[in-house]
Amino acid sequence: MNKGHSSSMRLVLLTVIIVVSTRTLMTQELAHTAPSTGSASTTHESSGQVAPGAPTPRVVPTGHGARECLTEHDRELLTDFGGLTHYQAADAALVRPAPGENRVVFVGDSITESWKVEGPAGTFPGKPYINRGIGGQTTSQMLVRFRQDVIELQPKAVVIMAGTNDIAGNTGPITLKSTEDNLASMADLSASQGIHVVLCSVTPTVDYPWNRGLNPAPKIVALNAWIKDYAARKGYIYVDYYSALKDEHGGLPPGLSKDGVHPLPAGFAIMAPLAESGIEKALARRIRGAKFFVSLLSVRPTPLIHSWVAF
Repeated sequence: MNKGHSSSMRLVLLTVIIVVSTRTLMTQELAHTAPSTGSASTTHESSGQVAPGAPTPRVVPTGHGARECLTEHDRELLTDFGGLTHYQAADAALVRPAPGENRVVFVGDSITESWKVEGPAGTFPGKPYINRGIGGQTTSQMLVRFRQDVIELQPKAVVIMAGTNDIAGNTGPITLKSTEDNLASMADLSASQGIHVVLCSVTPTVDYPWNRGLNPAPKIVALNAWIKDYAARKGYIYVDYYSALKDEHGGLPPGLSKDGVHPLPAGFAIMAPLAESGIEKALARRIRGAKFFVSLLSVRPTPLIHSWVAF
């Protein structure tokens, strides 16, 4: 065998070794980074812990485990952050309120969305109430769609219940102050349009099944204290679901929730009269103001009033 042929053989052999080694490394890397199949032998979903020896689960940009539903959630954040398309068609099809109609919009997250507030079979039969809840949403997302899904529907009152998904980190980290600012913006925007505001407490929970270990209970207490104080300072109505639902640990008891976050019908049965009372108080305040204005118009005009009208 001549030297040229020998060199060619060594070069081919070296190339084969490099290719095989590279493929082996790539296979190992893919095996290490692939998402868990969710089998009981590798992942303890109920505790949020990973079994000994199992690879560390990947996380999606908002910090959740790379499960299919949460990955899809992140895709939605990129394409329609505020969820403007969710109720777009329904909003467009909704007719203007009839004269004297006490239209009320409930806006919130999955707790609101799953609450049957509309229609004859709902919690409030005969009431012109509209549900504009979207599952998983934070206050930042609701603020984006607030004009479309609330203001433009021309309600007399709005029932706002939001903030628990902020604490859960559904759209990434957010400070309590930012959540408060978003709630204040929604409430104040409503008031500026002559819509009376019903601000509701965040419902209790001690853990989020989709993002465990955040210790939300004391954060919810702090947020609710701010909501109550802000409502008092601004003249809004405050509805306290939290105190009526919580157990001794600051969570939702099993009889009122399956997952410790979302109320069952028994939980909504407790919430309904509280919401109705809050709405009635808000509408009564509006009626008293209207009556006072009518009484002013019925007073015999004075030169001062004539001057003001002429101006």
